[in-house]
Amino acid sequence: MRIAASRSNLLVPEVREVMDIRQASDYLGISPDTLYKYASEGFVPAFKLGNRWRFKRSRLDEWMDRQSDMNGGQEPDTNQKKPVRPAL
Repeated sequence: MRIAASRSNLLVPEVREVMDIRQASDYLGISPDTLYKYASEGFVPAFKLGNRWRFKRSRLDEWMDRQSDMNGGQEPDTNQKKPVRPAL
């Protein structure tokens, strides 16, 4: 049983407080290219460390909460383009 528990940990990605673009895109469920675009446009909260984007999990969680509040809990209309709002 102990071996099975340690193997199951390999399947669950570690979620750190500060994530790189790949980790954050996995966390958000979007492609790294889309996240890079959103970060460059200021749509998601991010910061640069050197020349690389970094994302704080707690800030992304807060941002997702605000986004879901703005949508009123409804599913977005997939025929409309997503408006670009700067991250606060």
